[in-house]
Amino acid sequence: MDRLANTVRPYAWGSTTALPELLGTEPTGEPQAEMWLGAHPGAPSRIDRGAGPVSLAEVIAADPEGELGPDSVRAFGPRLPFLLKVLAAGSPLSLQVHPDLAQAREGFADEEKRGVPIGAPHRNYKDANHKPELICAITPFEGLCGFRQPARTAELLEGLGVDDLKPYADILRAASEQAALREVLTAVLSAEKDMMAATVERTAAAADRLAAAGGPYADAYAACVTLARHHPGDPGVIAALLLNHIRLRPGEALFLGAGVPHAYISGLGVELMANSDNVLRCGLTPKHVDVPELLRVVRFEARDAGVLHPEKAEEPEESEKPGEPGELEKPGEPGEPGQSDGEEVYRTPTEEFRLSRFVLAPDGEARALPSRTAQILLCTAGTATVRGADAGREDGLRLAPGESVYVRAGERVTLSGAGTVFRATVVA
Repeated sequence: MDRLANTVRPYAWGSTTALPELLGTEPTGEPQAEMWLGAHPGAPSRIDRGAGPVSLAEVIAADPEGELGPDSVRAFGPRLPFLLKVLAAGSPLSLQVHPDLAQAREGFADEEKRGVPIGAPHRNYKDANHKPELICAITPFEGLCGFRQPARTAELLEGLGVDDLKPYADILRAASEQAALREVLTAVLSAEKDMMAATVERTAAAADRLAAAGGPYADAYAACVTLARHHPGDPGVIAALLLNHIRLRPGEALFLGAGVPHAYISGLGVELMANSDNVLRCGLTPKHVDVPELLRVVRFEARDAGVLHPEKAEEPEESEKPGEPGELEKPGEPGEPGQSDGEEVYRTPTEEFRLSRFVLAPDGEARALPSRTAQILLCTAGTATVRGADAGREDGLRLAPGESVYVRAGERVTLSGAGTVFRATVVA
């Protein structure tokens, strides 16, 4: 096992205090948005096995099957298929969607064929992979996720009393769900810039008055005010009114599948995703918005936000104890191999990653963490100790909040302590 040295990315929307508070470091006054844990080429973690620090990506590239396990390499290729992050939103992120695997492959191949430089600001597809992701709140977390039912959104828009919004409300009441959502989003993103800026200003003023009055849409109205303050005149402010507004309590999570529009507004969370950079933006950003390609990728389906709660994992079967053969775990099935006592799982339909959590008690037994694939352990509260299964009581790596460990495939380790630890592994 290896202690990870991780990179913090200073994106403009990052909080200036949340990550320093977690890590126990002094704020610099600059935004600190994301800490990346893994082997993504953009900011790979570093480890030291005695010859000095080296990129985890280089270590995996030198021995993919030894580091990741043959099953992971067979399923996802010779790279770590997930990226773990700690995300600290001090202001809203862009409103965005991610493509499915077929769309990503097609879009990437098309831009490669047309010679669009990989770093070009108008490039949509940085790789040929999809990007399902899961966000789990460490602190209270606010965001937007998935289209609200059209009739309810019509009611929300009508409540604002802004004449510019009436045509959108009429469409949402008259057309079928898919057609209504598509037509309204297309109209918002295609509107003349100055006209939309004026609509955003009037809408934000009305939302500001209504947010304080309470009611079923008070939180959505307050979010609209926040978005307009950070992105004045941006059509994404109006597009965001089509989405479910959510507040996650610590320990609650959201899964974002392909084509689901979403945005994070504020809060600190653990984010786990497939190893991809593919993002199509709808608004709330100065970056490129490709409306035709966005409309091809968005799934125009109303849905609940789908807040996830951790589910207790079953103990592994006797035949799946550490070091013994068995199949890789399957999502959503009880008694999955690779689980251990005390583990709580956030179940999702994706195969590239699996997020689970341990809330450790100081008098609890050490938890065995068997795994046929690589795993990353991240402490977010209290302290924890990771030991090799055959190590003595004084051996092991002690983790404080924000510290993490990489465990190669097949390595037998135990976890103990008094705190909270998140575990990222592979499902296949």
